[in-house]
Amino acid sequence: MTAMTDLESAIPAIVQYRAASPRNVRWEVLREALGVEFPSDFRALAEAYPVLEFDDFLRIDSPRPGKESMYLEAQRVSAEILDVWREEGDAVDYVPFPEPGGLLLWATSNSGDYFFWRTWSKSPDDWSVVVMGENSDWSEYAVGAVDFLAAIFRKDFTIPGMPRNFPSDNPEVVVLWP
Repeated sequence: MTAMTDLESAIPAIVQYRAASPRNVRWEVLREALGVEFPSDFRALAEAYPVLEFDDFLRIDSPRPGKESMYLEAQRVSAEILDVWREEGDAVDYVPFPEPGGLLLWATSNSGDYFFWRTWSKSPDDWSVVVMGENSDWSEYAVGAVDFLAAIFRKDFTIPGMPRNFPSDNPEVVVLWP
């Protein structure tokens, strides 16, 4: 089972928003600006789905076709936030991208949680997921973003600091931006 199939199985309501054809994100613009490829599972997710929010809580911050500059700006801001956390001693040993092993943002929550990749490997498909909960609870998972999402919605594990009612038994999926 592919990561996308596994995600769609874990959140059946997502399938109604799947694009009929690839959305055509300009990955080359992002690669040139950031100097890295994105994990293949995340590229597949962004090509198949618009920006989605789950249970009025978790938002996947995927790039939008033609709006790649907005995605890059969000990455810049998240790096600045992480740098402030580091200066304040709240970042544990994590550093912002583009520092070696730095964190790149891929999702956020309405409660101030941040979901990153730790870019520790030259192969982006090896990157792990790092979560910083609103209570400065840090946790790391040795899976890709899409496998991580599927595991959350299957309730394979809980994330420190997340609301007890997340995810719901029947997750609501909303399109935020096409």
